[in-house]
Amino acid sequence: MIWLSIAAGGALGAASRYGVTLGVARLGVSGFPYATFLVNVLGSFCIGIVVAWLGGREDINQALRPMIQVGFLGAFTTFSAFSLDALLLIEQGRLAQAGLYILVSVLVCLAACFIGLLAGRSLGF
Repeated sequence: MIWLSIAAGGALGAASRYGVTLGVARLGVSGFPYATFLVNVLGSFCIGIVVAWLGGREDINQALRPMIQVGFLGAFTTFSAFSLDALLLIEQGRLAQAGLYILVSVLVCLAACFIGLLAGRSLGF
């Protein structure tokens, strides 16, 4: 049951990530990996909410936590794509932009996770 819930969450996460990528592409912005940055920030915020919500609760279906954290958020967030995007910027000689992307991504995602955790706790999750 848990494996199937992870697979279902992964399918939804991957489809959601693709949707964000298409949405950002429709905005016509280029030259910076905005879609990757956005899904990583959203995913970091969401995992904070989920940890606060599901933390030590035992009254929930035991497949729900791995479905959301491992399946959905694992497929939705894109650390491998983040790494590739950063390396491509470096290969293109855009070192300042690559450095900024790496620094801002890590700091903003950590902040988003922290804010999500606080938000979830303040909502009583």
